[in-house]
Amino acid sequence: MVDLKKIFGLIPEVSSPEEKKLSFNVKLKWTLIVLGAFFILANISLFGLSNNALERFKYLAIILGTDFGSIISLGIGPIVMASVILQLLTGVGIIKIDLTTEEGKKFFQGLQKLLVFAFIIFEALVYVLMNGLQAMPGLEVIVIVQLILGGIAIFYMDDIMTKWGFGSGVSLFIAAGVAWRLFATLFQFIDAQGKNCLLSFGSTMCSGKVFVLIQSISVLRDSTEFAVALGAILVTIGIFLLVVFVQSLKVEVPLSYGRLRGYAVKWPLAFLYASNMPVILTAALIANIQLFGGMIDNAASACVQGACTGAAKVASFFGGFLGHFNPSGEAVSGLAFWMGNRNLLELILRGAFIPAYILQGLTHILFFVVLATVFSVFWVKTSQMDSKAQAHKIAASGLQVAGFRQDERILENILDRYIMPLTIMGGIAIGLLAALTDVLGALVSGTAILLGVMIMYQFYQNIAQQHQVDMNPAFRKFMGAA
Repeated sequence: MVDLKKIFGLIPEVSSPEEKKLSFNVKLKWTLIVLGAFFILANISLFGLSNNALERFKYLAIILGTDFGSIISLGIGPIVMASVILQLLTGVGIIKIDLTTEEGKKFFQGLQKLLVFAFIIFEALVYVLMNGLQAMPGLEVIVIVQLILGGIAIFYMDDIMTKWGFGSGVSLFIAAGVAWRLFATLFQFIDAQGKNCLLSFGSTMCSGKVFVLIQSISVLRDSTEFAVALGAILVTIGIFLLVVFVQSLKVEVPLSYGRLRGYAVKWPLAFLYASNMPVILTAALIANIQLFGGMIDNAASACVQGACTGAAKVASFFGGFLGHFNPSGEAVSGLAFWMGNRNLLELILRGAFIPAYILQGLTHILFFVVLATVFSVFWVKTSQMDSKAQAHKIAASGLQVAGFRQDERILENILDRYIMPLTIMGGIAIGLLAALTDVLGALVSGTAILLGVMIMYQFYQNIAQQHQVDMNPAFRKFMGAA
């Protein structure tokens, strides 16, 4: 039998700091180093990559905190997959690990690392061999090796962030990707052909919405382009403020210490109880359906008038169900089409709106809301966030509900009144916010805005609560911690 503990000991790891609490300046330094390394790697293109329709990866790129076509194309995918699968296996009891002990935690972390490396190799092979990232003939191995090295780099950068920085690298990479896409959408002045639109400001329309506004007013006198750009910016601002508001909503359960009379605390339960996991899983599912639908549709294109191989026939059948795609990779029929969306506001302003897009928008919203709600319940049930697990955690802290005797069953019954309703309502709300943002045509997708706002809010809370004493006075005032 293989001794996993010996294998875990062979895996290199980032050493933990000797200090129990790192200073603000040290954490800030390592956070900026990791962030800089991330942007550098994201701009290193894969050597040997052929011409690819990378636009089809735009949803996945946001969720995976990456830029497809770069050396870190795998992004945080292997880390997230390993974490989710391991948490689900331990949550349902298939793998029994006692996480309350130090040995159990180390074994869990070692198993997680092993799974991450396995997924790095597996995903690199799948992307290249399935032509997701098509390599030049004869250079497939070189592209796969580059993807593996990039995946390993992301893993250790995440480890550095966890031990030496603010929060996790997973969250940092997603937030950085969202911020970069938002900035590029506002201020992009290099077009797809690599031309600088600022050099021909009076004749060539820029893609950055801020420049579009300036051009539309001062030079080109184009009211339609002005309305489209302004609409996208206003929708983004409105959704941003709405997400911040929803993120701040919570229910506080009054608790008290059984042995200390008169001492009470409040146990906060966020309205978005399952956090951003439901929308991540929903967007990933929809993106994968569109991605694999496109791959299958390409394989099925060989099947013409019944003259095709058995494999192509199978691909043709599933391709018809998942959908057909135009040369630009956009779904035009099937499940992928109805799960997708169009920018309805822009279509209306440009006069290109047709009634079928309303139905597509409604089905997109329906898919997001239903799937986000299902994933929300599923995540709470399997990740130790349900009433029973929370009641055990509260009881272990020596707390009890004010006015009731200290009993886990009583705590569980009281928490049942809050947790499941919050789970369902939060799932509906986060799914609706993400889908509406997509349909109304914000600068970036609804999933991106939700992830960006929620992650930055978590970073803000982490910094403001834990490092008020040793941060710079000017920064302390900015964070509202003074």
